Amino acid sequence: MEALELGFRYSEVELFRGLSFRLEKAQVRVVLGPSGSGKTTLLHLLAGLLCLQAGDVRWEGESIRQKSEEKLARRRLHTIGLVFQHHYLQPELTALENVLVPGYLAGRVDTGWGLELLGRVGLEKQAHLFPKALSGGERQRVALARALYNRPKILLADEPTGSLDRRNAERVMGLMLSLSQELGTALLLATHDEHLVAGLPEIRLG
Repeated sequence: MEALELGFRYSEVELFRGLSFRLEKAQVRVVLGPSGSGKTTLLHLLAGLLCLQAGDVRWEGESIRQKSEEKLARRRLHTIGLVFQHHYLQPELTALENVLVPGYLAGRVDTGWGLELLGRVGLEKQAHLFPKALSGGERQRVALARALYNRPKILLADEPTGSLDRRNAERVMGLMLSLSQELGTALLLATHDEHLVAGLPEIRLG
């Protein structure tokens, strides 16, 4: 993924301009900045969820600027994995069924891979449980497994540990880093918790 001279403003407030960087395979970078500095906006631009104002975003060398919503959605399904502060699990689905959702959307469901991912985040025994029976940290780990189901090239994580206690935050962070390396997935993590990501290459906003 490549960001080229990105700029964005809301009304009279300029969040950033001339922002450029690349994310290579299995590379990890952190977006740091206070609340309101544009971290979520940047991730939404990179994911093609928000219309570009200035600059461009390239997925595997291809510009997303002129693509229709339908084409972006299809390409995003196989290119981008998304993890948010709130897990957004479907309450009527089990943990395993939630992980398999991207597979249903892509037309290729692999229950074995879903169970393997749950195992990698320490939740294989909870596969049959519904989200209401899981802790906050467990729900976020299910969301991480779901984001990785289609083996995306890039994982975009927006404050994924913001609603977790320190122990669970560190566990989820460690899992994201290890699975990123294992699967060759680039990771871009937006957070305000500088202690949690100390030492990682950063992009600072605000």
